[in-house]
Amino acid sequence: MATQLKNLSDFSHTTVPDASPYKFAIAVAEWNAEITGSLYKGALEKLLAYGAQEDNILSVAVPGSFELSGAAEILLNKHPELDAVICLGCVIQGETRHFDFICDAVANGVTQVGIKHAKPVIFGVLTTDDQQQAIDRAGGKHGNKGDEAAITAIKMAHMAATL
Repeated sequence: MATQLKNLSDFSHTTVPDASPYKFAIAVAEWNAEITGSLYKGALEKLLAYGAQEDNILSVAVPGSFELSGAAEILLNKHPELDAVICLGCVIQGETRHFDFICDAVANGVTQVGIKHAKPVIFGVLTTDDQQQAIDRAGGKHGNKGDEAAITAIKMAHMAATL
């Protein structure tokens, strides 16, 4: 696997715009809270590090990853001034096909909300085989998917604003 040898949250090769002009929402799943809490911390810290104003970041918790699409829809309907929504969650493979259904639904739902609103809705959901893989991608040896989601939100908000 390509990720075994690198930190996926290294942004030294790219330019990240100033986040101060933009308004963000972060929807974070409560299920797998140890992991999603780390994702949230990474995303929030990265937004602030690139200049986002605390007053311009709205955070909401939802029960699980399945609810992230609905949360993004509600957020964009109630707060049309938002420039991007970051969806953070973690789905860990179990013994049933539940994993497949949830991952597919969340990925498609997040995509459809973004298309419907013509706004960046960022898929920051870990879909891992086991708990250790989730730990490794939530601030562990492979970086933090929350950081990556925040950088993506900043870049996409900037792109949308400057086209």
